[in-house]
Amino acid sequence: MKRIIDLLFSIKTSLLLLSILAIGAAAATFLENDYGSSTARVLVYYSPWYIAALFLAGINLAGVIWRYRMWRHPPRFLFHTAFLLIGIGAATTHYFGQEGVLHIREGRSEDRMLTAEPYLQVTIRTPTGVWYQEFQKDFSALGGNDFNETILFDGGKELSVEFVDYKFAKKGRATMGLLTVKVCYAGKCRQTRLVGKRGAKGYAKTLDFGGVKVTVEFGSKIVKLPFALKLRDFQLERYPGSMAPSSYASEVTVIDPQSGNFNYRIYMNHTLDHRGYKFFQSSYDPDERGTILSVNDDPGKWPTYLGYILLALGLLWNLFDPTSRFGKLVRYLKATASSGMLLLLFALLSAAPRAATPADLDKYLPAYAQGSKAAAEDFGRLIVQSPMGRMEPVNSLDTQLLYKLHGSLAWRGMDQDQVLLGMLSRPELWRYARLIRVKSPKLRKILGLSDAEKFAAFADAFEGKKGYKLKKYVEAAHRIKPGERGTFERELIALDEKLNVIYMVFYGNLYRIFPMPGDPRHTWYNPLEAMQKFTGKKRAEVEALTRRFIDAVAAGDWPAARERIGKIRDYQRRYGAELIPPKKKIEAELFYNRLHLFPRLVGIYLLLGFVLILAGFVEILRERPGPWFARIRLGAGALLWGLFALHTFGLGLRWYIAGHAPWSDAYESLLYISWSAMLAGLIFFRQSLLVLGATVTVAGIFLFTAHLSNINPQITNLVPVLKSYWLTIHVSVITASYGFLGLGALLGFMILWLFVLRDPLKRPQIDRAIYRLVAVDEAALIIGLSMLTVGNFIGGVWADESWGRYWGWDPKETWAYVSILVYTVVLHLRLVPKWDRPFLFAAASFLAFSTILMTYFGVNFYLSGMHSYATGDPVPIPEWVYWAAGAAASTLALAWPKRKLKRLKLKR
Repeated sequence: MKRIIDLLFSIKTSLLLLSILAIGAAAATFLENDYGSSTARVLVYYSPWYIAALFLAGINLAGVIWRYRMWRHPPRFLFHTAFLLIGIGAATTHYFGQEGVLHIREGRSEDRMLTAEPYLQVTIRTPTGVWYQEFQKDFSALGGNDFNETILFDGGKELSVEFVDYKFAKKGRATMGLLTVKVCYAGKCRQTRLVGKRGAKGYAKTLDFGGVKVTVEFGSKIVKLPFALKLRDFQLERYPGSMAPSSYASEVTVIDPQSGNFNYRIYMNHTLDHRGYKFFQSSYDPDERGTILSVNDDPGKWPTYLGYILLALGLLWNLFDPTSRFGKLVRYLKATASSGMLLLLFALLSAAPRAATPADLDKYLPAYAQGSKAAAEDFGRLIVQSPMGRMEPVNSLDTQLLYKLHGSLAWRGMDQDQVLLGMLSRPELWRYARLIRVKSPKLRKILGLSDAEKFAAFADAFEGKKGYKLKKYVEAAHRIKPGERGTFERELIALDEKLNVIYMVFYGNLYRIFPMPGDPRHTWYNPLEAMQKFTGKKRAEVEALTRRFIDAVAAGDWPAARERIGKIRDYQRRYGAELIPPKKKIEAELFYNRLHLFPRLVGIYLLLGFVLILAGFVEILRERPGPWFARIRLGAGALLWGLFALHTFGLGLRWYIAGHAPWSDAYESLLYISWSAMLAGLIFFRQSLLVLGATVTVAGIFLFTAHLSNINPQITNLVPVLKSYWLTIHVSVITASYGFLGLGALLGFMILWLFVLRDPLKRPQIDRAIYRLVAVDEAALIIGLSMLTVGNFIGGVWADESWGRYWGWDPKETWAYVSILVYTVVLHLRLVPKWDRPFLFAAASFLAFSTILMTYFGVNFYLSGMHSYATGDPVPIPEWVYWAAGAAASTLALAWPKRKLKRLKLKR
């Protein structure tokens, strides 16, 4: 018995169970993507084996708490016990909670909700009565669904329902389950196919067995509530001039004979709580005359929330507890602080691309470039309405367009406003401007470019009567599945998109600068639309303003052009003043655009990181670092603090301009992760030159990723569900954790290379450096995991307050959960003596970051779900992923022969 208890309550068992849970959940996300959420739930999440693993993990945790007397260390006891409370709350919700959807049309009352869980429902009708039986069942597209249910009715008669087949149908994001069953009565059997799935009402089928009619249905069932809700009015507000919703709300009346009737307003992040049921604004009907409310009855909420609170307190307390592992690592790092650093040298180089242009454009450009500066600046200060309804300076639109087309904010000495103003006013000349870089030799050949010509003009894509040169190639490329497209197809589609953007610029389609007087939707129109939709004097006024403005710019009459721009500005103020942002905000956005801070920081961060890492390795390899190291460290530290201050200023400026925290989309969250990585290095790990180099490199990599072509840097409005303070806290904490975990991964990679270089007899200082970097790595992971865990559970609070459930096994949630499990395993490897080795920890900390990459990028583009951008076929895996995997494998192989190094010993 003692052996069984020792095994059940051992750390090895803990790590094994955590690994099983992580691997199972990770596999389930791919099952869900290919075979639907029901398959993932049946085979993994709600399967007996996974629930048993969760139960055993809870028993194991309770035993470990008891075995190691954790109550002697309050912070440790607090956050470990919190997981037990969270588990109890989750189990209570799973087994005793209820979840569903309530659909109400305006002017009507409803007291029936549709459950989230699917049921097989059987109704039997005979001349003597009606009998109903239901079976809660979900099905997997991969088998294991067999059942044979017997129903007794009408004084002992038997009817059986037997499973035959289940298929999962998927097209894009639309899914459906197809269940085939065999119904037998009185020796007769009939087979039928039922269409349905979880969360949706199924389609009933009726089978006639003579005097007995059997109706079978698969899908969510209808449950009657103890009260009713009447929808008095559904209200939808949109961003000005856009179809994008800003907010939506349901004005309801609760009709309850027991407690009395009352009115209530339900909207995003503002729920109705009545008699144990909570109602959340979820969606609405396409005609905007009906509302869809999520309904939740959750008895496990308060144990779960109490667990969340204790978890946050315990993890925070743990970071300040001198007896904790983190406290010991901090003392070790202070005791072994390095006193050296290498001289820092770096320079920034820039070069403008050369371009050969037609003679007519050559003659026109010098005078235009010299004279248009002031007029273009005035043009950039006009206000334009984006497709999503955001009001911004024209300069912001010009910045996005030129950066998309050319990859920089200047072309032949002209800024973005000059280039775009020229394209608007003289398209017949600017069609020859070579703006678009073309890398593919095949594509250059199709366009008729010489081998030396790297840039294409709009005119290169067209040829006399043959028309668009790329037409047949683009059509063929679009017929290929995204995952099967090669480099040529991808670049071809991107080029086609850029040519379309240029075409829209030539015709002014993107410049919605004219508000329609008296429009209740506050829509602004581009010049051509305004001339078509406006009437009377307003149409004539817009036509005159546009024609005179374009004529003045085309003729190079710059005083007249500036005057016409002033007239357009006056028009905007007369008819759209309520939408025009304050002058201070406009000036701030113009300054932000001119600063172009984050793209410029990319090169600085990466170059500085490379130099510091190189210097760090040189320092380690030298037996006695010289006195220069201490002096240079101060200079490098000051430089890094200066760069960090600039980064912080840029984020703050973007926050002020957007009006919301700068981590609401992929671009902003990457900026924030980069910022948090810098903060981690400067505050916690600034004593090591190598760590500082790793810090700034991680920051540079995330900034570089933010500026890849498939990530949009545009400042946008928020969708309604994202307008929550819980979201702000959730995203800020969880994305900041990525900076610490990314730093840990890069340090792990560096430690592996130190293993490659180590020679205990000739270079003992390398072993000392490994120990120190392992301590830094572990400290970074402790902070990162603490923030990741707290941030993830704060996300659960946000989800619960927004749509009534704090966990739904969405792929993004699941991979965050997998990441927590994996990093928990990594940090607890040291508790098994045989596994407490620097090499194993470095390798694990490096490889574990793959779960973060999957959480952040993989889910977004390769798995379907609420947090995902993936629709239909996945995008191809970037080539760099394979190179990175090869580099990781090679590094591990080179370091493996020299892996034997004793564990890191810390003083108590």
